[in-house]
Amino acid sequence: MVLQVGNEFPEVILKYIPYDSAQSEECGLPQVLDTKKDFAGKKVVIFGLPGAFTPTCSAQHLPLYVAKAEAIKAKGVDRIVCVSSNDYFVLDAWGKQNKVKDKITMASDANGELGRATGLSLDLSKMGMGSQRLTRFAAIVVDGKVTHLSVEPNPGEVAVSGADNILAAL
Repeated sequence: MVLQVGNEFPEVILKYIPYDSAQSEECGLPQVLDTKKDFAGKKVVIFGLPGAFTPTCSAQHLPLYVAKAEAIKAKGVDRIVCVSSNDYFVLDAWGKQNKVKDKITMASDANGELGRATGLSLDLSKMGMGSQRLTRFAAIVVDGKVTHLSVEPNPGEVAVSGADNILAAL
């Protein structure tokens, strides 16, 4: 199944390390993000990307969400989630480098479960990045239901899944 507007967002268990201002150098303990439970009754913006520390993700995708997080939340969004195929320690370090703080939950789909459940995965093994990476996308999920979905036709670009497009959709 490929995720579409009107679908229930699939139940997947992701992991993340919560922001802790006392831990600027080391990582905390991972926590569970249950998309069924944690998205229920909430308006969530979730955006996916192939990998932390990669050029497009680091220069174009994440930084604009960090910069526009307050504006997005001002539109009634309860939580912003960035999800990538990296492990939660890598995502925690990437979040610290990008000064994400508690603006965005940096969630790991290291086992590819979200990619498989949504049909939003891609094979980057020819580039040496593995066969189960998330493609670049952004979605608005209201009480567990997908109300907006933008999937990049070229995952190496941020044309439709960026923060400005999400703001316009809200």
